[in-house]
Amino acid sequence: MKEEVPATANHPNPYVTPKIMKDLLRLRTSLSETIEQILNDQIKMEAEASAMYLAMSSWCDRNGFDCSAGYFKKQADEEREHMLRLFKYVSDMGGRAVSPGVSNIQIEFDSFRNVFEQALQQEIAVTQSFNRMADKCQKEKDYVTFTFLQWFLTEQIEEEYVARRALELFEVIGEEGTGQYEIDKRVPKIKYEDTYEG
Repeated sequence: MKEEVPATANHPNPYVTPKIMKDLLRLRTSLSETIEQILNDQIKMEAEASAMYLAMSSWCDRNGFDCSAGYFKKQADEEREHMLRLFKYVSDMGGRAVSPGVSNIQIEFDSFRNVFEQALQQEIAVTQSFNRMADKCQKEKDYVTFTFLQWFLTEQIEEEYVARRALELFEVIGEEGTGQYEIDKRVPKIKYEDTYEG
């Protein structure tokens, strides 16, 4: 009987093929490759959303909308927190969380109103992304990740609500005269009343 030689740098174990090694590494996580990938895609999306909100904050600041600049800075911080929450989950589950690169972020906007139109579009896109992730988790029978995603889905109710109400201010108040000044002052005061918890 042939004695098995332990693997070393100079003498790799011939019984451990790349496929076996990949399977052994996969045992370290309960995340499937598909779920790990979509979580990392979402990490990137949240990082891009954070960068986009910072760009919006900068634009507002340069154009004299101080209150909205502060509002978008806060939104950027929230998106970064979302990214870190996802990053930690992938790591905690034994997966490989990927630190995303962010580039080509829009820095100029057509108008004050256009900033808020794009903010709402961004929040709707994030909601749709989380919905697709939840659907994929159910199909993969990954109920742990599905449960983890519920916090984000609930959070998106507030995110969309606030973004929608901010945009509606342009219709309610109008932009003529001191209208933009009034809109700018009211944006940070928009609050979401959570009536879903007793």
